[in-house]
Amino acid sequence: MSLRRLIIALAVPLALLLAPAGPAAYAPQYGGYCAWAVSQGYTASTDPHAWRIVDGKLYLNYSKGVQKRWQQDIPGNIAKGDANWPKVLK
Repeated sequence: MSLRRLIIALAVPLALLLAPAGPAAYAPQYGGYCAWAVSQGYTASTDPHAWRIVDGKLYLNYSKGVQKRWQQDIPGNIAKGDANWPKVLK
């Protein structure tokens, strides 16, 4: 099992425990890739300890350090990530 799949496997049950709205509603954003990386126009793996739920959506980050950078402007970084997703996969 890849690290990315392992992280998703761990993150989804955790999100379901925190907010029981159904599994699809709490799947990681950006396919489980790092939210900071996607906001910057590329993809990166994630750390299962670097996550945050914002407006009912689960966001993962590469590391706690990267998460601190992402958290400096969560709304702006989410807007950039949404604009880049899924184009960053190409």
